Amino acid sequence: MAKLPNGGLFIRVVSVLSPLTLLIAWEILARVNAIDTRLFSSPSLIIQAFVPLLFSGELIYNTAVSVQRVILGFIVGAVPGIILGISMGLSPFVRSAVEPMIAATYPIPKLAIMPLILLVFGLGETSKVFTIAIGVFYLVVINTMAGVLDIDKIYLDVARNYGANRRDFYLTVAFPGALPMIFAGLKLGMGMALILIVAAELSAAKAGVGWMIWRAYDMFDIEQMFVALIVLSVLGYIFSLLLDAVERWIVPWKQT
Repeated sequence: MAKLPNGGLFIRVVSVLSPLTLLIAWEILARVNAIDTRLFSSPSLIIQAFVPLLFSGELIYNTAVSVQRVILGFIVGAVPGIILGISMGLSPFVRSAVEPMIAATYPIPKLAIMPLILLVFGLGETSKVFTIAIGVFYLVVINTMAGVLDIDKIYLDVARNYGANRRDFYLTVAFPGALPMIFAGLKLGMGMALILIVAAELSAAKAGVGWMIWRAYDMFDIEQMFVALIVLSVLGYIFSLLLDAVERWIVPWKQT
């Protein structure tokens, strides 16, 4: 297939035009009453709702609250996930002891354990952070373990022959070797964190983007609900770009 001239520019133009085309089509369908604007609103009405929410500071405040919860939950879930994942990849004993529990509890929907989380941690911030953390943890630990197991055995043998101790195996062999899979788990975990923040803020929250969605639903304020949903999608895109940038910096040998 012949390569398109200025292929990079063409791809960027397409990436901008595709969502723009969708928005224009949505607005046209709303204006010709092809869709029920009481339920699906329209881009122009959503923008009209967005401006006062932005300048009143309400949107920024709730976004900041959710971002704080997402980052805390992400760190609390990702760090032990990486450590345990490396341990499971390096040690057959740890893997045989922990993997059955991971396999048995991972399929449980995280929303199903929300009542248990609330009973254990109460209605405060801890329960919201833990809800996000538990969703991130599973994805990170599974991907990290897979990354360590995928390391070519020759590198482990070389490290062993040169007298590497346990710390060297963790920091100079397993961790850098599993980095591409660790970042794959982190990206999946961030997506899960944004999904769970809505569920976490449903329970006794007084602020946050998820809380805005549920409050707008209760008040049948469709435009505000769409504003909050769009903010979540923008947050997901920004976090994805940040993780991609960190990955390019830490794993320069991997093309993303």
